[in-house]
Amino acid sequence: MDLTARASLDLLPDGVVVAGADHVIEVANAEAARMLGVPSADDLVGRRLVEVLRLQNQSGETWFDHNQPYRGLSTRTGVPEQSWVLPDGTEVVVTARIGRPSLSEPVAWVAISLRSGRGRARLDRERSDLVATVAHEIRSPLTGVKGFVQALLNRWDKLSDDQRKLMLTTVNADADRLSRLIAELLDVARIDTGRLSLFPRPADVVVLVQRVVDSISAGTARSVGLEVAGPVPEAHLDPDKFTQVITNLIENAIRHGDGQVNVSVRAITDETDFSGALVTVDDQGVGIPDEMRRRIFTKFWTHGERGGSGLGMYIVNGLVRAHGGVLTISHSPSGGARIMTAWPQGEPLGE
Repeated sequence: MDLTARASLDLLPDGVVVAGADHVIEVANAEAARMLGVPSADDLVGRRLVEVLRLQNQSGETWFDHNQPYRGLSTRTGVPEQSWVLPDGTEVVVTARIGRPSLSEPVAWVAISLRSGRGRARLDRERSDLVATVAHEIRSPLTGVKGFVQALLNRWDKLSDDQRKLMLTTVNADADRLSRLIAELLDVARIDTGRLSLFPRPADVVVLVQRVVDSISAGTARSVGLEVAGPVPEAHLDPDKFTQVITNLIENAIRHGDGQVNVSVRAITDETDFSGALVTVDDQGVGIPDEMRRRIFTKFWTHGERGGSGLGMYIVNGLVRAHGGVLTISHSPSGGARIMTAWPQGEPLGE
């Protein structure tokens, strides 16, 4: 191998070891040497693979003995990703490719990749946290539903009509909460996998925002004001997703802020490099510290004592960006939080 190719291998974050038909290592990089506990890659070249690849599983088997890369069916082309442990106890993820000149000839080379297991461990922790968070969010309303239904079944004849109605109303509210959580989880999955379906068309932003404000105002004691400044151009958006975004922002302002919530709609001036409509939601709470603003858009991130699933702002940001828009967070004039969403007048570039 020439120096340029060898230097390129040393730039890789994973360890690479390539052995020939005689089981002797012909190529290795610096990361493989570090993982396998030898001074340099040159100290690996010329040694037998079985001597150097000292990896064991929970049963004490070595990677070489367990996988037998030079044996097996002639159609075998590799070894799938597996978790193994180095002599110092470090976990590594190992995979291999097996090469033959033809199906009738023996193995000519085995290329092995070694990757640190820390990333997998972190991913496993994140998945565990995700499962725990979702389980907690589902269990809370489900416990309420179960309790009230059980009470209704056991004490139906002893309860008055008002008591029954109150219990059923509570059950209905908890069921709605479960439905919203499931819808949020589905939205997160669609955003993460790029399968979010949008049906954009020119829409009157003022009319859509007015409907959201009227709907939320009817169900809360908090004051929600709307100000429209000058003529506002139509925006190219999915009305349902836009309504979801604005509803979430106003409800967040009510939940986490204090005093009146102010919503304003106007044309974009110099906030972005595209023309369109700008919708701003201000609250009169304590605001959002600068160091927390990026974290708001992560999944299951919550702040304060007023709860929530921690998915709302992640979904909001994903929906705005899917429209080619921009979301920014700053301080409102009253000291609370200001969240601005900019919606393009035309179709996003690339559509």
